Amino acid sequence: MLFIDVLTASKLTYLFYPNWTIAVLILLLEPLVIILSIGYSVLISSRTNDIRAAQQLGTLIILPMGAIYVLSEINILQLTITNLLILSFAFLVMDVIVFYLVKATFQREEILTKWR
Repeated sequence: MLFIDVLTASKLTYLFYPNWTIAVLILLLEPLVIILSIGYSVLISSRTNDIRAAQQLGTLIILPMGAIYVLSEINILQLTITNLLILSFAFLVMDVIVFYLVKATFQREEILTKWR
């Protein structure tokens, strides 16, 4: 971002970064997506018996962010601050749901006794 600011400051007459869109993406949406990814991975690994199956099912977590990327690239979804806040709220709801699912399904003692 610093490099872009250095190159474009003379033409734009202002610094492009940081802006509110980047702030919402980096400080709000990105941590929520990371928390969802970790929770989903724990949920999948506690429900499967095979490491390969867990790994393959774990890769499905990239689909929501991939869909957001594709929809923004084909101009169906504009990444405005309002839309990013709505997406952040949706990911927050998914985080809470996955947290309670993980809390209900994760059995630490069972994993420790059956692991070889």
